[in-house]
Amino acid sequence: MPGSSSRRSGRQSRQGRAGGRSRPAPGGEGRSRFTVDAMLGSLARKLRALGFDAAYYKSGDDTELMELSRREGRIILTADRSLAARADAKGIRALLVTGNSDGKRIGALARGAAARGFILTRGDPLCSICGGPLRVVARDEISEKVPPSVRRRHRLFFRCSSCGQMYWRGSHWKKLISLARRLKQS
Repeated sequence: MPGSSSRRSGRQSRQGRAGGRSRPAPGGEGRSRFTVDAMLGSLARKLRALGFDAAYYKSGDDTELMELSRREGRIILTADRSLAARADAKGIRALLVTGNSDGKRIGALARGAAARGFILTRGDPLCSICGGPLRVVARDEISEKVPPSVRRRHRLFFRCSSCGQMYWRGSHWKKLISLARRLKQS
């Protein structure tokens, strides 16, 4: 679970109801798939790093967001009670995510999924920027893309196969581990 990158980017990807039994949340390759609304951009980035397919929907109206979620088999994550209720009324799976920090939101997500009978399934970590797959990169292949001090302190590096973003187990690593624990504890 790579956790830190020195480069920040403004780019963002724009990429129902449970019965009585538990069932996996929808997902490609076994991982849960979410559409995260515009109010929860930070959560979308954390979910990707934790191995979930989290499409961040930052523009467009709620009707389009619901149609995208239905078409792609995604669960809507929102802090908007009205959107969650409208999605539920239309048979589109949605979870109301509350809290004023990513840790509290992750806990609310886990509790909401458990209450609805969704099994949250993580895959390998994804790029927090675009959701692309991460690949291990040899230290000699990262020269200009990573600050010299980071190259000296770290041995394991990852690069997003889609956007080229570089990652290493830096200061965000422990924060991500803590968020992952909240998924299991809630």
